[in-house]
Amino acid sequence: MKNLLEYLHGVIDRRQKKKVLHKMGDIIALVFFAQLSNANEWTAIEIFGREHEVFLRRYLDLAHGIPSHDTIQRVFAMVSSEFLQKFQLQWNELLNSGEGEKIKKILAIDGKTQCGNGNKNQKANHIVSAVDENGFCLGETRVGAKTNEITAIPDLLDDLNVKGHIVTTDAMGTQTEIVKKIRKKHADYVLALKGNQGCLHEDVKLYFDDPNHLSNCAYTKTVEKARGGIERREYWQTDDIAWLSQKKDWMGLKSIAMTRNTIINSGVETSETRYFISSLPVDVKEVARAIRGHWMVESYHWHLDVTFREDDDHTIDKQAAFNLNIIRKLALNVLKIFEAGNRSLSLRMKRFAIGTNPEKYLESILNL
Repeated sequence: MKNLLEYLHGVIDRRQKKKVLHKMGDIIALVFFAQLSNANEWTAIEIFGREHEVFLRRYLDLAHGIPSHDTIQRVFAMVSSEFLQKFQLQWNELLNSGEGEKIKKILAIDGKTQCGNGNKNQKANHIVSAVDENGFCLGETRVGAKTNEITAIPDLLDDLNVKGHIVTTDAMGTQTEIVKKIRKKHADYVLALKGNQGCLHEDVKLYFDDPNHLSNCAYTKTVEKARGGIERREYWQTDDIAWLSQKKDWMGLKSIAMTRNTIINSGVETSETRYFISSLPVDVKEVARAIRGHWMVESYHWHLDVTFREDDDHTIDKQAAFNLNIIRKLALNVLKIFEAGNRSLSLRMKRFAIGTNPEKYLESILNL
């Protein structure tokens, strides 16, 4: 990890050199350390820096001390997001350097709005991210609104190495052009269906509503305790799709699938049924893994809100808010593999522990 910090020295700083007191690379590193240490807001980042300046000088120049929170935010808004994303990519490559290629990765793509970035004068940033089933963010792109996800997903796919893996999206991402992009990148897909695909959703639903068809489908299920009750997840998949009139519109389409999640809690049973299209041949356990794996991106967004309090951050500058989102994700990736002591802690508690003794824990993280 220490070697990665050297990368920050290469940031392109377009400020007037005569007026620069604080190195841009130092400010990026300061924000990263602060995010790991439970400091969410710009003021908290400044306080963290001042309280731990002696320790930080082991790794940073800080020739003029710790900058004010206004300076940190202003300079952070000047940093190239592409530079930070390359920093994120280097970390991910380090993380995955020992992985083999035997198992297809699940890459879940979904968007999240930075609620605190919006006001009556501007729409909030909406950030589309790709998260794998291990809970690591592999990349993101910023768009103006949720409806722009359709055009953002192909751009994000262009920046990712998805070859040989399985891409999942919610129903908004189930678009013929996105399917073409996935297949041209030599990846597979498992995509959710809703009414926005015209009659495709209804046709697939009618197929699975037929008991005779359902009985001939590949089937698997899981039963586990969840949310104070018992949750049963059932999956059906078939490659009997010759009848599907839209088949030719969806590049590489080989199968359709249905899942039914049933929760029994205090004697009350609730059920939800969803439908999918896929380029995978019949392997219902693999499709089930992809469908369940898509939950990871929702969990990731939950951690940004709950563990990092992102929606409470009211940074109005769009570039600064986006850059902070990238750093939060990098910190979240690090926290997932870092163990603070012998006990297993939640990510929120890991941040709290690091914040109580940054000198001890950040040193351990830098030696990862």
